[in-house]
Amino acid sequence: MSTFPCLVRFVSGSGQVRYRLGDRLVDRYLEFVAGRCRPNTLRAVAFDLKAFFTVISMDPVAVTAADVFEFLAHQRGDRTVIRLADRESGLSARTIARRLSSVSGLYAYLVARGDTPVGVNPVPRGLLTRREGGSRRSRTAPLVRVPRTLPRILSPGEADRLVGALRTHRDRAMVLAMLLAGLRRCEVLGLRFADVQVADRRLAVVEGKGGHHRIVPVANRSWSCSPPGPPPTSSTSAAASGWSPTTAARWTGTSSAASCAGSDTRPGFPACIRTGCATRWPPRPSTAACGWRPSPPCSGIMRVILSS
Repeated sequence: MSTFPCLVRFVSGSGQVRYRLGDRLVDRYLEFVAGRCRPNTLRAVAFDLKAFFTVISMDPVAVTAADVFEFLAHQRGDRTVIRLADRESGLSARTIARRLSSVSGLYAYLVARGDTPVGVNPVPRGLLTRREGGSRRSRTAPLVRVPRTLPRILSPGEADRLVGALRTHRDRAMVLAMLLAGLRRCEVLGLRFADVQVADRRLAVVEGKGGHHRIVPVANRSWSCSPPGPPPTSSTSAAASGWSPTTAARWTGTSSAASCAGSDTRPGFPACIRTGCATRWPPRPSTAACGWRPSPPCSGIMRVILSS
């Protein structure tokens, strides 16, 4: 009895995390993805392929375009329960488009191999529409229309209250790096003391998304929250020096951050923090003027920011 698709996570001989699903061709494709993509991309592709072959239970080389449309209908749900945000049911359009992209990548790989029965990619690039005004070219409509929405950011008042509720220099420096420099969560956690250029007021990001390196200027306000004392060594990471919690992935808690920022839309979400880096923040008001009192010491806010 075949166990495909059964997602197995293991560590290779070189110490890298790898995945397998139990099919020879699919596992070879995951090895190919591991050699050219980042670990997070590999994990997403493995989960997407598992979701596809769980719904479409057949041999990968026997999948047709009709099966892809069946999977698409399954992911969109039956509309018995809809979300109030976008009036849709099932998974979001972005998730469905990503899963179709992962499946399309698998079959593009099988076609390129040339030693499999797959001769055509069963995932359509789109649906042909009518020609425009005498033009001989036909337009292609995507299978999934992904909405292009504006990013959600914190208001200046919410940002000030969030920063003010943090109880350590470490937490404030980490949040201000996201607010004033636009760093991602993984980039903040990957900072080392050698990457902090105090004289130039810049941060060197060497663990960025996609493995790209860049130099980011930071406003003076962020440097005022640096912890006192010299760094232990230039190669010491933030997690090893107490700048960032090492158990951030296991931390939870959302109510404390929402109450501190005065919003009900998860203001501690990292994307909401980093997208506000281009916003012009007003001078920070005094606590007496705004009538706000800091909350008692609690690490729940940083737990929300780093675990979201």
